[in-house]
Amino acid sequence: MADQRRTPGSQTSLREANRGRIVDAVKKHGGLTQVELAGATGLSPATVSNIVKELSESGVLSTSKSMRSGRRAQYVTLAHASGLVCGIHFSQRQLRVALADTGMTVVSEHEMPLARDHRSDNEIRRVGMLIADMLENVSADRDELLAVGIAVSAPMDAASGMIARPGILRGWEGIAIRETAERALRVPVFVDNSSNLSALAEHRLGALRGHSDAVFVEVSDGIGAGVIVGGRGYRGASGSAGEFGHMVIVENGPLCRCGNLGCLEAIAGGDAIVESLKNRYSGLKLADVIVRAMAGDDVCIRSIADAGSHIGVAAANIASMFDPGRIVVGGQLARSGELLLGPIRQVVDRSLATRLAPPPEIVAGQLGARAAVVGAIGFAADQLSAFPAAAAGPAELRAAFG
Repeated sequence: MADQRRTPGSQTSLREANRGRIVDAVKKHGGLTQVELAGATGLSPATVSNIVKELSESGVLSTSKSMRSGRRAQYVTLAHASGLVCGIHFSQRQLRVALADTGMTVVSEHEMPLARDHRSDNEIRRVGMLIADMLENVSADRDELLAVGIAVSAPMDAASGMIARPGILRGWEGIAIRETAERALRVPVFVDNSSNLSALAEHRLGALRGHSDAVFVEVSDGIGAGVIVGGRGYRGASGSAGEFGHMVIVENGPLCRCGNLGCLEAIAGGDAIVESLKNRYSGLKLADVIVRAMAGDDVCIRSIADAGSHIGVAAANIASMFDPGRIVVGGQLARSGELLLGPIRQVVDRSLATRLAPPPEIVAGQLGARAAVVGAIGFAADQLSAFPAAAAGPAELRAAFG
């Protein structure tokens, strides 16, 4: 009998690699013709045609007839027979939207910058139009969209569905986000803090897998955290647990956007780092600080290390309270790697040295900038699976949620 093992360089492994290239290209672009797939993957049209046929028969891909440049073409998208879920992440300066099937396989994704003072009503309307375009790109009908999960970079009050602390995301204050979004998008909407949803995503798909007690720390323009206790997200009595960035670590320290003095975010957040360097570098952004530091700029390295030391103090306090086995650091500043993680780890290890239990591992997140939007997809899918009408179909589901 012939040996069918998937050895490197074998026909079997090559074919599997080619399948992966085709699926990845469709995910990246939302949908492509077979000719476009050949160009995107570097595979021959015949190879693309054969693999698309196989993957369509197995339910991975879906094909439809399309007109491109006046010619009939075979348009290829990911199959989504069970319906789609949309994840949205509104941060201070960035919008990210992704469509996925109910198994959390992303089929289309888009991101764009936001104005610092963006307003919820304008952005929700814009997202509605963007979702319509994304659905069209993957050849999906509006009725196939089952639900939307929204990650907001601000603490949420569970009872009111509003942002719990003023000054964090000013254009969203006093807005019942879920109700507003449901009116605009006409599907069930579920909203949570972005750090909580990033923690969910990392726990399910990333660096927190297998850890039932853990913390996700998000360090970007601001700072937040999501806490996992007993394998479940911990949100506290009002839903606003994890306000890691607004722990006061320097009495009478710098003014924070939340109105308090000496918050961790006002000292170690991305905005604070950029502010501390503005007299030395004009027009600097956080991404520039990271690039300079990675290239060996001593001033930027020191700024990130100082931020890491302050974050380490707060992380040690969290570790003393919750005893997590692992602390995962994500967000934009985590791209600096050990320049940030090293100082955090040093302070945590030193602060917890007298404990009998070992200190928590400090590692970088695996999902990068996509963590919150992937978590929003998972959060919405979880709500659907917990509700019996989800099995009935989109129309019944919308009726059940009112």
